[in-house]
Amino acid sequence: MAQKKGSSQKLLVWILVGFALGIVGGLILGKDNVIWVAWMGDVFIRLLKMLIVPLVFSSIVVGVASIGDPAKLGRVGLKTILYYLLTTAFAVTIGLILGNLMKVGAGMQIGEGLQFTGKEAPSLYQVFLNIFPKNPVAAMANGAMLQIIVFALFFGIAALMAGQKGKLVLDVMDSVAETMYKLTAIVMWWAPFGVFGLIAKVVGTKGLAILLPYTKVILGVYIGVILHALITYTGVLSLLARLNPWVFFKKAFEATFTAFVTRSSSATLPVTMRVAKEKLGVSESIASFVLPLGATINMDGTALYQGVAALFIAQVYGMHLTLSQQIMVVVTATLASIGTAGVPGAGLIMLTLVTQSIGLPIEGVALIAGIDVFLDMARTALNVTGDLTGATFVAKSEGELDENVYYAE
Repeated sequence: MAQKKGSSQKLLVWILVGFALGIVGGLILGKDNVIWVAWMGDVFIRLLKMLIVPLVFSSIVVGVASIGDPAKLGRVGLKTILYYLLTTAFAVTIGLILGNLMKVGAGMQIGEGLQFTGKEAPSLYQVFLNIFPKNPVAAMANGAMLQIIVFALFFGIAALMAGQKGKLVLDVMDSVAETMYKLTAIVMWWAPFGVFGLIAKVVGTKGLAILLPYTKVILGVYIGVILHALITYTGVLSLLARLNPWVFFKKAFEATFTAFVTRSSSATLPVTMRVAKEKLGVSESIASFVLPLGATINMDGTALYQGVAALFIAQVYGMHLTLSQQIMVVVTATLASIGTAGVPGAGLIMLTLVTQSIGLPIEGVALIAGIDVFLDMARTALNVTGDLTGATFVAKSEGELDENVYYAE
């Protein structure tokens, strides 16, 4: 049963109040005392992460069972992956264009004693191999989302092939999924306190003064995020799905804002799935398949950030990126969005790979690391908004979008 509209809106208002109070609280408490409220945010993140593995596994199994037809499953999967890859490529291109136009690193002094240990880029073979779990239980314990998704896909297909005996398993998974949706609603009532603690911690430990020398790069990322949403997502919704995009953005706001605060697509997934089904009218089967996959491999915001950050580092060091190098940024960032999926701090790890691919000083990543938390908010919000756009588009193309729910006030 969907949450009552008034109840959902009231919760969102309290979340916004928690956000505003968190800024004030962080400034008042400062670095030394913010620990007294930071626990609220840490508990909220733990509660959200508590939901992820059982929710993703049961939802994917139920989603596969709901789709049923192998041909349809393949068609939905192909649409989803192509959408995610293309929008990611568009995002990093927008980041590069803004980085060039705004000259985000021009005039900034290079910091002294910067150190950043990069990670070696995994080979395509290793990326492909790591998708398949050796031990599904270990994958669940470690939160290896791609491996969990692959096992859930095989498990769901096998349960379908098992016929009547497999139906019992699918019924159990359906019950687990429904229980997880209810548990998500319970956890969300802690959200205003969690948001307060998370924002207070960021402001208290980092302070707002750290933002001043990085105004251009921060503006570049935030403007890019807005442009990508207005151009790419609006285009997908209005031209391809024939839907009113402004209705979408209004209804998606709860998930977008939760992602902004938590800085985790995976942690936001329970909220994203509820919004898709209850507010946007996406069917159970499409939401259960498209959204967990998107939370794992779709990184539009992170890819856009790569474009801005690469230009920032190049300009700080007085280096010129050729057209071929900028094309390499697009390719590397798009592929790395899958290769670094589910890794904490994925944005900085991806940036390490991008800088290595075009010969930029890896020490430049340290210049970004200090403000990464503020950039992470924007890029995660875009990642989740992109997931919801993809689910809405795929659902509409498959005739599985309830437009009465989508347009309901």
